Amino acid sequence: MMIPSCDHRPRRHGVTEWILLLCVSVALWPVSGSAQRGGGPPVPPPTPRAASPVDLTGTWVSVVTEDWRWRMVTPAKGDTSSVPVNDAGRKAAAAWDPATDGSCLAYGAAALMRMPGRLRISWENDTTLKIESDAGQQTRRLHFDAARPAPAERTLQGHSVAEWERPPAGRGAAPPLRWAPLRVNTRNLRAAWLRRNGVPSSENAVLTEYFLFHNEGNAGDWLTVTTIVEDPTYLVQPFITSSDFKREPDGSKFAPSPCRS
Repeated sequence: MMIPSCDHRPRRHGVTEWILLLCVSVALWPVSGSAQRGGGPPVPPPTPRAASPVDLTGTWVSVVTEDWRWRMVTPAKGDTSSVPVNDAGRKAAAAWDPATDGSCLAYGAAALMRMPGRLRISWENDTTLKIESDAGQQTRRLHFDAARPAPAERTLQGHSVAEWERPPAGRGAAPPLRWAPLRVNTRNLRAAWLRRNGVPSSENAVLTEYFLFHNEGNAGDWLTVTTIVEDPTYLVQPFITSSDFKREPDGSKFAPSPCRS
């Protein structure tokens, strides 16, 4: 049996606990209403932008400390190591044409966070968080309005719905997290690749991500993105990875490089 690719390298201040928790369960943030005391007109809830428990905006650089052979260089044809593909997935990977290396198919939402490079995160409006990558020059939009309909056309970045989760309680000597990760669910994806060597993902894939911010004092701000890909077409079980990013002081090093259409 293949084991999901869930990283087990050392983590910082409760981040390891949270990632291990994600590998076995998902706790949904409960929706609760609030009423204004003393009568009078109801107070509208704050916008998702105003209610954000942490500020994720700015430029972040990927810190590649694991999976170097699959992230920093294009793997060899047919190399599906650590990806729980089925027979159909192995067959599709074996049919990959090396001449297509650099294709935009490698920069879909299911693989984009594993690409070495930089992210620029900003609020496009009060309900939409925008993520731009310089690697492949892609743009993702995380919508906090769950009622927003998905577009009819499938795209590489799909349709993403975001919400903040409840902070998990501390276990043992570990303190509880002061804020919860951002949970993102993405559907409506085009068929694409999980790696640059054509390891496939289908249009049936569903992507779940957790964005966890943590400050390390003199080491600065960090962002850990845990990604769970479920694909009944090509995977026998969820493909789980986690990727680290460090916040940069400014966006001077953000240098978009387009992929090959």
